[in-house]
Amino acid sequence: MIDVRNIRSDDLRYLLAVARTGRRQSAAMDLGVDHTTVSRRVRALEKVLGVRLLQRSADGWELTDVGRSIAEKAQQIEEAVQEAADVVLGISENPLRGTVRITAPDGFGSLFVAPALAKLRMNHPHLVVELVTDTRQLNLYQSGFDLAVAVGTPITSRLVSERVCQYSLGLYGSEEYFRDYGEPGSIEELTAHPLVFFVDSLLQVGDLDLNRHLPGVAAKFMSTNIFAHVAATRCGGGIGLLPAFMADQHADLRRILPDTVDVRLAFSLAARRESLTNPAVQAVRQAIQEEALSRRDELVPTL
Repeated sequence: MIDVRNIRSDDLRYLLAVARTGRRQSAAMDLGVDHTTVSRRVRALEKVLGVRLLQRSADGWELTDVGRSIAEKAQQIEEAVQEAADVVLGISENPLRGTVRITAPDGFGSLFVAPALAKLRMNHPHLVVELVTDTRQLNLYQSGFDLAVAVGTPITSRLVSERVCQYSLGLYGSEEYFRDYGEPGSIEELTAHPLVFFVDSLLQVGDLDLNRHLPGVAAKFMSTNIFAHVAATRCGGGIGLLPAFMADQHADLRRILPDTVDVRLAFSLAARRESLTNPAVQAVRQAIQEEALSRRDELVPTL
């Protein structure tokens, strides 16, 4: 028999924080406490209830089936507490609030996700958004993100994912480069030119594997940052395999071999199931989708 008087409702808040981030350290940062406090409070809740609420996974911590059911109830309590605070503050409606963390590739994150978040936040001043841009294998549990945009499809089945948009990559060079070194007319001729692309050993994103799209072509200028690719190509450092939505912004870059090289990849948006019940996360998800849809001609231009 469980004595409900021994259940501390505040312990439920600690469980929710771990559920949302997948990491006790990340949960501790959110709550402003030490990670040992998070562990102690979750263990105390498990002891009172007599069940395991969290279990270890390859990516961090995840809820057990019982833990997931309890977390859903705990969220209702959390929302009720926030609504009580809103009453005191004189807020009649229930606005979007809280902090939502998003990770996205450098280029798409800066040029598409950032504008979407800025527009959303201006309409919801109580909302805090955090955008981290990087291009690497998607692993939400590792870094504690609510939403993530990734190239291709996430490799873990524990995430709920959906396609955001398709985008095109092509070969680009500067007029200065073509004047000095010539313009390749085929893939065979391309092998004699330095290619600008990602550092393969650090990328770990299968859909961006150069050998898959340009077999036999080796990159000679490599960077983990897509903005560096564009900068190197513009200053004549080689021919870049660049996203059209970035390269087409620069009048000094010209696309070559468009009928031969038109790589089509997709961006996916992923989240943990626990995060999708958060209205703020849902609003951010919708804002990113709408931004990509309204600017689809930039992502896949007519050749």
